[in-house]
Amino acid sequence: MKAVIDRFEEDYAVVLFGDEEIKINIPQKLLPPGAQEGSWLQVSFTLDPEGTQKQKEKITNLLNKLKNKNFNQ
Repeated sequence: MKAVIDRFEEDYAVVLFGDEEIKINIPQKLLPPGAQEGSWLQVSFTLDPEGTQKQKEKITNLLNKLKNKNFNQ
């Protein structure tokens, strides 16, 4: 997917994604060095199954702690 930096507002870049020009504010510090208004970016997202599983386990553990805490009171 391609995106273009439309403008900068304070510490954020207003980036337009895809043909629909979906507007997203991205912190400037996440952009590559030299990025400026009008710069085109190659953007890709990939799923992280291992990270997803770890997050699910974390949430399950937190929910169990809450249930046990409320049950024991």
